[in-house]
Amino acid sequence: MNSKQIVPVLVGPEYEDLEVWYPKLRLEEAGFQSPLLGTGAPSYTGKHGYPCPVDGHVRDLDATVLAGIVAPGGWAPDKLRRDPDVLSLVRSVYAQGGLVASICHGPWILISAGIVRGHRMTGSLGIKDDLENAGAIWVDAPAVTDGRIVSARVPKDLPAFMQQVLAALPAPA
Repeated sequence: MNSKQIVPVLVGPEYEDLEVWYPKLRLEEAGFQSPLLGTGAPSYTGKHGYPCPVDGHVRDLDATVLAGIVAPGGWAPDKLRRDPDVLSLVRSVYAQGGLVASICHGPWILISAGIVRGHRMTGSLGIKDDLENAGAIWVDAPAVTDGRIVSARVPKDLPAFMQQVLAALPAPA
């Protein structure tokens, strides 16, 4: 994989099907490599039953080669945010100047990674209080870009989300 052309998508049990596959396919369409990263299982099943074979483990990818990372929603973020390797990778991508994108319940991962304070963000209405309590500034909009963080609310906001994600990423070589 070529450096800075990689934008992995995090996946775990009961991920939100559209929030994994839509970003992955849009990123690949734009010329990025978008591996699906998990925390140990060879595959996961989405909330709506769609299977997701995993391309690798989060601990095996070096943040310095990533252009960004995507944290989708569903119930997976509640488990992923408890994994120290996930949090380390997200923190490292952010610290290296990469893009961190999340949708729906995905911001839970960013909250646990400690990178939301002071950022304008959105997400599922169900985690509004969590974002505000972690120091983020809640915005009720389909998608929000603040620096190197792009966030969105729910699956119907995926087109706006991916427009902002792709606009925030450097064009692949």
